[in-house]
Amino acid sequence: MAQQRVGWVTAATYASGFEADLAVASLEAMGVPAQSRSNDTVGIFGPGFQGATARGVDVLVPADALDVARAALADAAAAAAAGDGDDEPFDDDES
Repeated sequence: MAQQRVGWVTAATYASGFEADLAVASLEAMGVPAQSRSNDTVGIFGPGFQGATARGVDVLVPADALDVARAALADAAAAAAAGDGDDEPFDDDES
């Protein structure tokens, strides 16, 4: 018999609040409810700091959306690692 997941669970843990916020925004854009939870209530450099934290920042999703969320975050990480090969924001053909 399969175990039923209940409540909010950790889909991923990020080194910084900024990275976690990007993941939350990405999941919410896909229709997956998400929230971040920091283990450091004030971060290394005080309240509101979005850089690296000593304990990381968890991204939480409803338990029944865990598999979808992890797959989406893995796809986003793979796409970011691969890059699209276009580092220029505009296509200037002024040559």
